[in-house]
Amino acid sequence: MRVLKMFLTAVIVLGLLIFLLSLLFPSVARLERSGSIDAPVSTVFAQVSDLKTWPAWNPWDPAYRTGGASMQQYSDPAEGKGAWFTWSNTAGRTASGRVEIVLADPEKGITYNMTHPAMKPVTGVIELKPTADGKGTAILWRLETQVGMAPWWKLRGFLMDRMFGESMEEGLSKLKMLSEKY
Repeated sequence: MRVLKMFLTAVIVLGLLIFLLSLLFPSVARLERSGSIDAPVSTVFAQVSDLKTWPAWNPWDPAYRTGGASMQQYSDPAEGKGAWFTWSNTAGRTASGRVEIVLADPEKGITYNMTHPAMKPVTGVIELKPTADGKGTAILWRLETQVGMAPWWKLRGFLMDRMFGESMEEGLSKLKMLSEKY
């Protein structure tokens, strides 16, 4: 009985310690990557504002990840403010979700919202600016989500860069390659 009490006390103390440590983590998780593309802002904007081009460069697009093994539905038109797409896939980890462009400015980039049953809602921003020489585009891709106060969500937010940073860099690399073709 004494061993059981010690075990339960240790579990409670550990749980309390984890909770108290989680209070030190922010309730907002951010991930961002930047780069430059040797193409005009208008060319890059055409890629990011048209949701039908996302499978070619976005590492989290379901068609990109599953080789097209998901059902996708696009708004008409599928580009600019108000454009959206939904996906559903019963065969993989990504069950369903929705992306909607909420702001689109050809000179500045886009802002979009993404919802997915397994995640908190995510706001994505792709900022575009001309490079100093005016010949290319400086790009900043940022994801932000409110993780709340739950310790497990805060830990996930803390690890967001490790979990998704490499994929984001891959997406920017593919976007660069596609934009520089034109």
